[in-house]
Amino acid sequence: MTELYNKDILRLATSIPLTERLEAPDITVVRTSRICGSRVTADFIFDGDAISAYGQGVKACALGQASCSIFGRHILGQTRETFAPVAEAMRRMLAGDGPAAKYLGGGEWAELEIFLAAREHKSRHGSIMLPFDAAMEAFDSLA
Repeated sequence: MTELYNKDILRLATSIPLTERLEAPDITVVRTSRICGSRVTADFIFDGDAISAYGQGVKACALGQASCSIFGRHILGQTRETFAPVAEAMRRMLAGDGPAAKYLGGGEWAELEIFLAAREHKSRHGSIMLPFDAAMEAFDSLA
């Protein structure tokens, strides 16, 4: 497990952006990992179909915190069309179907490959996916 909780994961876990909850969100989604109890409360404000404001309350393990850290740095401006491939790439990467870059071609989300070491730890996948699943639920509720 040492490689799983490396210094990069721990650095990300201590630098989570957008941790202020929004006062009047369009949508709030609460997601909890059934296995470890990690939880994210995610507030979204949309401008049309794009996320224009985001706030998150994070009570999660270091992996969930690191995931929320990366997510928080890149989620603003995303639409369902731009974000759904990111969420799917994460899911496939964790399932062992290649690195995220295989699907994303690198770019702003390439940092997600830091979670490659979590592939063999299925009990941690739910915590890592919390913000991604929350965003997809928010996009689904727009429809």
